[in-house]
Amino acid sequence: MIEKLPSFQHLLKILQKVPYLASKNLYRVATHFLDMSPEQVEQFCRALQLAHQRLIKCPQCCAWQAKDQKCLFCFNEKREHAIICVVETWQELLAIEKTGGYKGVYHVLEGVISPLEGIGPEHLTIKLLVARAPGVREIILAMNQTPEGEATSAYIAHQLQHTSVKISVLAQGVPVGSSLEFVDRLTVYKALAERRPF
Repeated sequence: MIEKLPSFQHLLKILQKVPYLASKNLYRVATHFLDMSPEQVEQFCRALQLAHQRLIKCPQCCAWQAKDQKCLFCFNEKREHAIICVVETWQELLAIEKTGGYKGVYHVLEGVISPLEGIGPEHLTIKLLVARAPGVREIILAMNQTPEGEATSAYIAHQLQHTSVKISVLAQGVPVGSSLEFVDRLTVYKALAERRPF
């Protein structure tokens, strides 16, 4: 039946390429887009194109920044630059920022080591993090408590073993297997405040 609707089929194929979009939601999301008015579709596409054109990743911490502005974290003099909080993605960075309790800077890895998905250390921004280590007092490994997150933390700790940097991890208030993005603010704040040596 769907073969007779090539435009719909093409939309589904494009949506299948979107990470984190569960296959059971493909039809709902496609229907949502199709139910939008032409003005809403144009507004959505314009917002996406604008963001794509105006946002880049900071060459130091890999967080998103505006092309015509300095990084909100790396160039903020009120932040403590001797402490780096390492997160998997931008979403975890936002989760920590929402707590209002962390005043250091960040480093976004852009994922975790996952051999099953073909993601090795060379696919992440680990070398850039190691290059930032001189002059840094503490690196907080704020990875999600998954096997991949633990493996990534262990790899980073190994890469930093010959430095004088203190390496710590979040306290165990964050449930194992959960993503920081979905943990409440208080739990993230307490986990950060009560971090422990790695």
